[in-house]
Amino acid sequence: MDTHAKKKLGLKDKYRLLTRDLGWEPSYRTHEEIHPYLNFEGIKVHDWDKWEDPFRLTMDSYWKYQAEKERKFYAIIDAHAQNNGHLNLTDARYLSAIKLFLQAISPNEYCAHKGFARAGREFAGVGTQVACQMQALDELRHAQTQIHAMSNYNRYYEGFHAFAQQRDRIWYATVPRSFFDDAMTAGPFEFMIAIGFSFEYVLTNLLFVPFMSGAAYNGDLATVTFGFSAQSDEARHMTLGLECIKFMLEQDPDNLPIVQGWIDKWFWRGIRILGLVGAMMDYMLPKRVMSWREAWNIYGVENGNALFRDLARYGIKPPKHWEDAEKSIDHVPHQFMLALYQWNFGTAFHTWIPSDDDFEWLSKKYPETFDRYYRPRWEHLKKLAAAGTPLKNVGLARLCQVCQLPCIFTEPDDPTLTCHRETEYRDETYHFCSDGCQHIFENEPEKYIQAWMPMPALFRELQGDIPQWMDWVGMVEGKDNHDYVGSHDERNFNNWRAAAASNNV
Repeated sequence: MDTHAKKKLGLKDKYRLLTRDLGWEPSYRTHEEIHPYLNFEGIKVHDWDKWEDPFRLTMDSYWKYQAEKERKFYAIIDAHAQNNGHLNLTDARYLSAIKLFLQAISPNEYCAHKGFARAGREFAGVGTQVACQMQALDELRHAQTQIHAMSNYNRYYEGFHAFAQQRDRIWYATVPRSFFDDAMTAGPFEFMIAIGFSFEYVLTNLLFVPFMSGAAYNGDLATVTFGFSAQSDEARHMTLGLECIKFMLEQDPDNLPIVQGWIDKWFWRGIRILGLVGAMMDYMLPKRVMSWREAWNIYGVENGNALFRDLARYGIKPPKHWEDAEKSIDHVPHQFMLALYQWNFGTAFHTWIPSDDDFEWLSKKYPETFDRYYRPRWEHLKKLAAAGTPLKNVGLARLCQVCQLPCIFTEPDDPTLTCHRETEYRDETYHFCSDGCQHIFENEPEKYIQAWMPMPALFRELQGDIPQWMDWVGMVEGKDNHDYVGSHDERNFNNWRAAAASNNV
């Protein structure tokens, strides 16, 4: 009988045994047959063992950690539902932001889950495979917790019922859909840049931290809970993306121009999605914590510059269109919200004209742009609405072939001139909202001419029939769309809030 106490394994040894030592050398298939996409993108890898996971998280620890978060999460959202938490909101205008999040963001968490499951299969290194497996599980959990947290609102308010249809068919939700379609049809290394760098580092910091703080400020306990539950995972996700970039750059100097090109591309693709987030933060939160500009200064400028200073030793430069992005920050939220307002017949959430208090807040946060360029437009819209002739644009916007946003944005150096670019390819003319999107297209035209575009689909499949389109996207005319003032959501919220207050007397 062995009476000697067995030495407890250290974290590094335990991690090695539960990850690297689970791999094996194939005997009846070559590496090329098993991993056919590793050479697809031109990335050269000489030693997969050089991949380091700074968290060294093993699967047994992972399950315990996530199970504890799940227990706390569902306890909170159950309490939120049982205590009529939907009446603790500042007002039901806030729900437009949540509807937009559910339609445009949550389904793509599931796409990220599928993408990482695929990437884990396509990578050869065991450490990489384990890291991708954990992130695939994280992304699946994020989709589930977001849908579960917001499902309670579907019991009381309009516009929550058809988010899966709308993600695939409605014009503003196909913007993030096209981002993920682009990423998931790339090779595994580019996918890691697209999601690990652009989506995780550029987008989620600017989405989950300031927006979830806004949710807390507006009384939405359910959204705060899933936001901060997910954000603890995002730290690992960002680290995985950064580790992948460094791994590629350290493996071979020939990888540098490929990685730089992907960083340029996916930075711009991420920036275009963030226009949605800017509109949510500046216009859709009745009570605001910070402006989109302030969030960008913290999570974009400060964090981004720190990242690229770190990568400079490898030869990486800031993304190609960084300056254009910086110039757009003070304009895009206003331009995007004006577009959502004028096309609100086709939005599965409500819009409204900002109040005088909103005008003053926006003027303070955007002193160089709001009063000069955007207050006059909103004031004109307010006069039209007061006269009983509100602006209703039933025309269909020209969409950018790459990001799929309407071509509504202005030139980087001239906010009075709409930015429009076009390119001819195979005797067809393609339109773009910016130099960044045009350059992306011209680098991979065969990919983007195949993009599923919502406006052509409307004419091709529905012959331009707007009522039929409403049914196709799962939108109920007069309930899910148009102005917030006079909507079912406004009336119901005010009546329920009043009843709750009177019962407490």
